Order: sequence, then structure tokens, then C-alpha cells
Amino acid sequence: MQVILQHTGALMTCLIAMIDVPAKPSLLGQVGELLLRSVPTALLFLVLVVAYEFLVHKPLTAMLARRRALTEGAMEDAQKAIAAAEARAAEYAEKLRLARAEAYKVREQRAKQWNAEREAALEAARKSASQKVSEAKAGIEAEAAAARKTVQASAADLAALAVRAVLPAVAVGGSR
Repeated sequence: MQVILQHTGALMTCLIAMIDVPAKPSLLGQVGELLLRSVPTALLFLVLVVAYEFLVHKPLTAMLARRRALTEGAMEDAQKAIAAAEARAAEYAEKLRLARAEAYKVREQRAKQWNAEREAALEAARKSASQKVSEAKAGIEAEAAAARKTVQASAADLAALAVRAVLPAVAVGGSR
């Protein structure tokens, strides 16, 4: 804007200087006359530039600055919201990780408990089976001992019967 005003001032100075010069039908005179006739156009152009500055450029610049501020504010708000969402997501992920770890611990404890119960049941079954085997062995040994006594008691009777059976036949056969 200042540059335009400076150029316009320089033009005006040149015009005034040319007006004082007596008119010559030469080239310089024609240029001076042309510049003199362009003074109203230059003044009108200056008025138009000043009006543009005050009526269009300043309000447009102010509105664009306001929009930029609003946009930057909205961008900052959006970045804050994104950061908050990321923080919540990280918090939820941590809670989820802790919950999974807790579930894993509970599952491991249950598995250990079930294994312990299974081992206890197996040990009880082994003891019961061992006791039954011991009882069965004791019963078999008692029956075997009773059978031995019976056999031993019967053996004497059988031996006596066998002797009687064999001896009378021998005694009978020897007396002939």
C-alpha cells in the first residue's frame, strides 16, 4: 500500500513539474499532457485501493484469522480427545490384561485343586485296593492253613485207611 502511495506521489511530482513546462509539440510535451490527463484516473485508483483496504481486505483478514483460531482450537480439542481416548484404551487394555492374568491364576488353582483331589482319590483307591488285597491274601492264607490242617488231619486218617487197606491184604495174602 505504501509502495503504491509512493509511486503515486512520484507521479504527481512529475505531473506538476510538467505542467509548469510550456507546451511543446514535441514528444516530451505529449507525454506530459498524457500524464496530466491520467491524474484523475490515478486519484480514483488510490481511492479505490484505500476503499478496498478498509471495506474488503481488513474484514476478510479478520474473518480468516478468526476461522484459523477456531480451527486450531477445534484441532487442539480433537487432539485432546484423541489423547484421552488413547489413555482410556490403554487403561482398558491394562484392566483386560489383569483380568486375563487373574482368570489364568484361578484356572491354574482349579487345575491344581483338581489334580490334588484326583491324586487323593487315587491314593484312597490304592489304599482300599491294597487293603482288599491284604484281606484277600489273609483270607487265602487262612483258608490254605485250614486246608493244610484238614489235609494233615485227613492225611493221618487216610494213611491209616491206606495201611489198613494194604495191610489186611498183605496179611491176608501172607498167611496163605
